[in-house]
Amino acid sequence: RHVLVNTFRLRVASAIGPWVVEGDDDGLTAIHLPNDRVRASTGTPPAAVAEAARQLTEYFDGSRQSFDVDLHLTGTAFQQEVWLALAAIPFGQVRTYGDIAATLGRPHAYRAVGNANGKNPWPIIVPCHRVVGAGTIGGYAGGLDVKEFLLALEGVTRVDIAKTATSR
Repeated sequence: RHVLVNTFRLRVASAIGPWVVEGDDDGLTAIHLPNDRVRASTGTPPAAVAEAARQLTEYFDGSRQSFDVDLHLTGTAFQQEVWLALAAIPFGQVRTYGDIAATLGRPHAYRAVGNANGKNPWPIIVPCHRVVGAGTIGGYAGGLDVKEFLLALEGVTRVDIAKTATSR
């Protein structure tokens, strides 16, 4: 992960622990999961970091379903394609790794989609938690308890996830 010299880290509270928004004046470099043990910075955050933290707080309190923040683009061309496809998954819906691969015109690349999904530096804002296995919850870098929390926050149930096995 590319870390800029002047990055600022701002803590955002959630029911499952603190997330840390990292970035600078130009946008976000990362969002750290509750189990990442990353320290927040002191002082006044750059506007882009403060705005992302505000939007995440609104997401956690149920008043926000989409995000409008600047991101520092990183990753390979394929990873960026996957992340763009993830960003198109609507709030409260899930897609399978195979769905994303098919969307990209590469129906057999579901494992590569899973790898790119796991390297997403901006969880929640680029909603990698909305990608599940066919009929299963799949994995999540922050742990399945975090993924289940995020999906439940969006109203996604185990029944919704189970339907992905039969809806294709």
